[in-house]
Amino acid sequence: MSTTTFDLVASASAEMIREGFHPDFPDGTEAQVEEIRASLGAATDKGAQDLRSLLWSSIDNDTSRDLDQIEVAERVDGGIRVRVAIADVSASVLKNTVIDGHAADQTQTVYTAVRNFSMLPTELSTDMTSLNEQGDRAAHVVEFVVDAQGAVGRTSIYRAVVRNKAQLAYSRVGPWLEEKNGPDAKVAASAALQAQLKLQDEAAVSLRAQRVRQGALEFSRAEADPVVVDGKVQSIGTVFHNRASDLIEELMIASNETMAKMLRAGKRSCIRRVVRSPERWARIVELVGRYGTTLPAQPDSRALNAFLQKQQAADAVHYPDMSLAIIKLMGPGEYVLAKGGEQEAQGHFGLATQDYAHSTAPNRRFADLVTQRVVKAMLADEAPPYSDEELAAIAAHCNERESAARKVERAMLKRVAAVALAGSVGKTFHGVITGANDKGTFVRVFDPPVEGKIVKGANGLDVGDTVDVRLLHTDPQHAFIDFAHG
Repeated sequence: MSTTTFDLVASASAEMIREGFHPDFPDGTEAQVEEIRASLGAATDKGAQDLRSLLWSSIDNDTSRDLDQIEVAERVDGGIRVRVAIADVSASVLKNTVIDGHAADQTQTVYTAVRNFSMLPTELSTDMTSLNEQGDRAAHVVEFVVDAQGAVGRTSIYRAVVRNKAQLAYSRVGPWLEEKNGPDAKVAASAALQAQLKLQDEAAVSLRAQRVRQGALEFSRAEADPVVVDGKVQSIGTVFHNRASDLIEELMIASNETMAKMLRAGKRSCIRRVVRSPERWARIVELVGRYGTTLPAQPDSRALNAFLQKQQAADAVHYPDMSLAIIKLMGPGEYVLAKGGEQEAQGHFGLATQDYAHSTAPNRRFADLVTQRVVKAMLADEAPPYSDEELAAIAAHCNERESAARKVERAMLKRVAAVALAGSVGKTFHGVITGANDKGTFVRVFDPPVEGKIVKGANGLDVGDTVDVRLLHTDPQHAFIDFAHG
């Protein structure tokens, strides 16, 4: 089958099924969606604050339609007060309903370059429970004050009705904040919105500085950006994180920390997101040693980040090679049960935090929807909606499905890249080794940022080695991109 006729959309569905997902929604979904639609606005939430007058805005990808959170900030005594409003999906998707059962089974929205497989029906996630521009929506608001040193205090969580006044994109807000480009039309038209975004950015910069002082790791990440039109690959480029994506990341980290700490204070069991100390720390030590820096024998995020910062300043061009290798050696995050009343928490190594609960994306992550239900019960002083055993089982299933989703997304990115690179067989690419085990040796090339297998000359290579490889073969049907080294 030629690369030009390969059906990427059909391949994405098949890949989902192969990994145990159920792309189609079950019987009864449409009826439940209509019930939810009919109930919207039928009753006023008497316990919710009306915050629709605030200058809320969202920043996300250009094509995002499932908007989970919006933000607003104001200067107050002692710092900057930040409010993050999170879509109240739990108000529409009730526990043990048909839609909830599907969400519990899938656990997350799976994004491929050619089709997104939504955890919730798109009528909900991109409309009724999405914080769309100029729509009135129910939300949970996480509020905190960021002081001049970046410390978070004066925290609270409450229910509110909100309205997104400006739906914005990373690709345009980031270069404006970095003073590389002027504002887009929406931002240019409002001096108040400009001031608002700069205030949020000021808070985010302080938050990041404080996290770095505590040992958080700063990476330079590049992601593949396939352009696919009507199922046909037009090109594949590179997207780097910018100041706008950093802004949102910092506010989400602070919100998730606040959520976890308040659940701990309320003695409520919940699901936490953790990254344990890297199992391959010895390899990280060896890798860093090549650059003349000796790390401690035991995992130490502060020492590692000091090296990363120094290396980024010394060699910004090759810094992405190093940061990608260390990200791979750290390993993925995972969900765990945190029992109510426990004093000790398993931390998040990369973020340098001991309290972290995924809670800011309930439209696309089931763990976040579960957390929202737990928080709602705590705010209402009601019995927990889940037992510890249920939460532990949900966490385990989310971990298993997350691993499967990564396989789907990797396979589809490889298929798209295999189509895009079909005319580049014989060319040489620079990259870094991202995997070396009994399944083979894998390399991620930098331009475009895609991964393939070294099928010739792989002996002696390990994660973190930078290499030049030659493209031998692409096969989109089997998601193969094969390289030779040496």
